[in-house]
Amino acid sequence: MANDFTKLNIWQKAHTLTLSIYKMSRNFPKEELYSLTSQARRAALSVELNIAEGHGRYHYLEEVKFLIIARGSAAETQSCLLLARDLQYCSSEEAKKLFEGYVGLIKQINSFIGYKRKEHEKG
Repeated sequence: MANDFTKLNIWQKAHTLTLSIYKMSRNFPKEELYSLTSQARRAALSVELNIAEGHGRYHYLEEVKFLIIARGSAAETQSCLLLARDLQYCSSEEAKKLFEGYVGLIKQINSFIGYKRKEHEKG
């Protein structure tokens, strides 16, 4: 399949990080189910879903728009990780490892956006 988003390294990394967020948030207090647990999961899921949706678009500007949204969702997930750490819902080490994973993913998304822009300029 020529348009298979699952072959994108950024989608694969986002998917792996999403799985990690889901696993980590299982240990959050029950009273957080409809707040931080839900928000962290939705933010993480939004990253990979927007990468996939952008890849499925035909116009370059639409693809870049969804990549920018994915980047914003990655930052939102980082904020959730910091809150979970500060509330001691997870270990500092676990939060740091996932936070750094999102730092790397954001860099990859930025590079991919740059690549898409250069590819578009070439025509």
